[in-house]
Amino acid sequence: MTKTIAVRNPRTGQVDYQLHATEARELASIAASLRAQQPQWQAMGLKRRLEVLNAWRAEVEKDRDVILQALIEDTGRVVESEKEMLRLPSSIDKLSIMAPEVFTQRSQRLRSLKHVDIHSGLSPYPLVGVISPWNFPLSSSLLDTIPALVAGCTAIVKPSEVTPRFMAPLVASLQRVPEMAAVLHYVAGDGALGAALVEHVDAVCFTGSVPTGRKVAETCAKAFIPAFLELGGKDPAIVTASADLDKAAAAIVQGAVANAGQVCVSIERVYAPKATASALIGKLVEQAQRIKTAYPSLQDGSLGPIIQESQAHIINRHLEDAVAKGARIECGGPVAQRDGGGWWAEPTVVSGVTHEMVLMRDETFGPLIPVMAYDTLEQAIALANDSQYGLSGAVFAGSAEEGLEIAERMDVGAISINGTGLGTAAIGEGDTHEKNAFKYSGLAGSRLGYDSITRFMRKKAYLVAQTS
Repeated sequence: MTKTIAVRNPRTGQVDYQLHATEARELASIAASLRAQQPQWQAMGLKRRLEVLNAWRAEVEKDRDVILQALIEDTGRVVESEKEMLRLPSSIDKLSIMAPEVFTQRSQRLRSLKHVDIHSGLSPYPLVGVISPWNFPLSSSLLDTIPALVAGCTAIVKPSEVTPRFMAPLVASLQRVPEMAAVLHYVAGDGALGAALVEHVDAVCFTGSVPTGRKVAETCAKAFIPAFLELGGKDPAIVTASADLDKAAAAIVQGAVANAGQVCVSIERVYAPKATASALIGKLVEQAQRIKTAYPSLQDGSLGPIIQESQAHIINRHLEDAVAKGARIECGGPVAQRDGGGWWAEPTVVSGVTHEMVLMRDETFGPLIPVMAYDTLEQAIALANDSQYGLSGAVFAGSAEEGLEIAERMDVGAISINGTGLGTAAIGEGDTHEKNAFKYSGLAGSRLGYDSITRFMRKKAYLVAQTS
């Protein structure tokens, strides 16, 4: 009998969907089929692979409304779901520009051996496994998958069982492009299926928590396969004495509460000079109180629900711990269950925080904005770096030069100067950059830029001795 997983509606809190799970024993045959197709997929060349991806793109567009509605039901929000629908076309467009340069053959004459030429080659991992999270169900399932396919790999994707409704219409569009369906397979299941998947692939992309990421890395290490991990974040924002407080407050609130804070690159800590901290807090409160939740209807506001019920309890524990240790809630408050159903959070500004509080140390993944006052910039940078995480961050300063000087000393991979989430915005526009995650926020090559393709390929060198 096929295992079914009960799926909760984040808006109502009610179970209204049954996910029919893939059985772990099926993975071997799925993997074997994809491996058998990979040589042909690689041999057809970059141009043809991009043509097949664009054919799938056209089919996804035909089903856009159905997929979008499924995403809305998965997550309880509209704006972010509409943005997710742009991931496939923007990714294909961006990679179509970059990939030809990646695949350009390079050669050189060795300096030490004048009679030997060296040529470069790239060999894709035959089968990549992608395990994606619940906060951005569609786009996260594609972020690593599309570059892997462009590189010439085949892929198995296991999205989160928390938000699986989008899969059925997406797979339906996939099946209408046989060449695409032959090299990309979605499987449905919980964490146990994800763990089993790791045993059947040649490389793994995992996005999720640090504890689970550690288990994935350990399993991959034993199998001698690469693990590309995008894990937690506790992104800091440093506001300097010269910063424009109005602009800083607007950007910080946007960077902290987008998708109800359920973003790995959310601003989760703010450091402001003692002289201006009170003024900044007032402006943050003003900005935060303008944002309304999308309840009881989707049209009532922009802020969706807390998607996973267990996350609501984590957010509340962080807030309760902070208040118990002397922090003050300036606006908002605990996550609340409305009408006995879904869990909803108001943008919440918290003052009087310290690093003794879990709110300033562990990933919250909710729309909370804790503000801590500092004496010197040296102290602010030290506090920003006092974290097990190092995903991204922000600096607000009177000049770009001042902001860059501070950013260079921050132990994170991407720093927005006088803004928040600028790297994510650039991705959405089709531009690109490369960055690494620091500390426990991730492992291995950048999932952006040229590295998003090359990390899925092993480098080869052909050394040719001249015969004449």
